[in-house]
Amino acid sequence: MRRRRFLAWGLGAVTCAAGCGTERATSDLVRPRTRFSINPDASRWSRVCRTFAGLARTAGYETGTGTRITVTGLPALAASELNRSQPLADTATPLSRLAGDVEVVVVPANSRFKNFDDFGAHLLAEPGRTLLAGGPQGEPDHLLFGLIAKGLGADTRQVDYTGYPSSQEAVTALLSGKAATAAGLLSDWRPSIRAGRVRALAVSSAGRAPDLDVPTLLECGVRVDFTDWVAAVGPYGMSDEKREAALRMCDEVTGSPGWAAACRTNGWISIPLSGDDFVMWLASEVTRTRGVLRDLGLLDTR
Repeated sequence: MRRRRFLAWGLGAVTCAAGCGTERATSDLVRPRTRFSINPDASRWSRVCRTFAGLARTAGYETGTGTRITVTGLPALAASELNRSQPLADTATPLSRLAGDVEVVVVPANSRFKNFDDFGAHLLAEPGRTLLAGGPQGEPDHLLFGLIAKGLGADTRQVDYTGYPSSQEAVTALLSGKAATAAGLLSDWRPSIRAGRVRALAVSSAGRAPDLDVPTLLECGVRVDFTDWVAAVGPYGMSDEKREAALRMCDEVTGSPGWAAACRTNGWISIPLSGDDFVMWLASEVTRTRGVLRDLGLLDTR
């Protein structure tokens, strides 16, 4: 994996207080110890942050203050685009993609859409009359519907989407008839799927979700591979030495059996990618996110 110094990336004002930090247990005779303070960018990433920091300690890193490492993800990237905040390359240093949450497209149990093809045909023919629901506008659920509409060849700007503050409100909207189809984290929708209140039409990941006999969007003919991903970033202007140390820590954690087990337990997909490879992937993800936000009419096309 390439380790040359590359561009820096950030999501809004990535500010970290001392928290679940770590320190690599290395010999001072070899090099000075590098301390890390690992914190979530927002509460939505608290669980993955705690898991990441805990496994870092298990790998031999000690809690302490030091170089800031922030756990953040796709919603923050989208927010930075929508808010036209400080350019990503000017606020932080990308380190490693860690994991992703699978999204699912669902309908009420009695929906006339018997499968994804039925839904897709209606969205293609009448995008303005296919009521969609999910999380807040511009966040992953909305982005997913934008990508689906674009993949089907529908007029993306006509997509009728209503965003709700919580997944439970999206469930209520779907079951009350305020929406025909919804999207959200599979982990949030599993209880309703298991209870038979809703049916899953497709999942967003490249591979099928365990214990769920539902096709992927790719299997349905829509060229979309999408996860609500989370990543680790460092402060802008990290030295080569500190960046290398942080990358080693990320690789150790995401390559450990404990990380694989934690992902299975929490329903995450382990998708580690670090260093310059992550930077290049991230650039393409920024481009994709910016493009779909423009397609949905949330960003100026100028």
